[in-house]
Amino acid sequence: MPRIKLNPLENYPFSTDITVRTTDLNYGGHLGNDRLVSLVHEARVAFLTRHGFSEKDFCGISLIAGDIAVVYQGEAFAGDVLRFEVAAGEPTRCGFRLFFRITRPADNTPIALVENGMACFDYETRTVQFLPKEAQAIF
Repeated sequence: MPRIKLNPLENYPFSTDITVRTTDLNYGGHLGNDRLVSLVHEARVAFLTRHGFSEKDFCGISLIAGDIAVVYQGEAFAGDVLRFEVAAGEPTRCGFRLFFRITRPADNTPIALVENGMACFDYETRTVQFLPKEAQAIF
């Protein structure tokens, strides 16, 4: 079976640590794939907040997730502190990508690489919007 290939970036200018909770585990006793995506969402919100933005107010417009790709590299368990390193890049006319490297710093275990495509969106008109020039600071 062919796998998605994601490559880590050389630099991630932001990081946040998140602890895996018991409720984040699946039947295999490790971090569930659905919960990892939720933790990526938490890291995304922290990244945006650090830059003075939110998903609902990104230079006057909102953001909506367009896609997400996850490549698992290791297991995580309840109580593990995971480091979510985040970088923004590949700006386009109407969006950009966020890149995540997730590791367990206690033993330097790689957990996952994630890419998340974000689109600028107006929730009132339900239409995609142009990437605001003021947002360039995050790239």
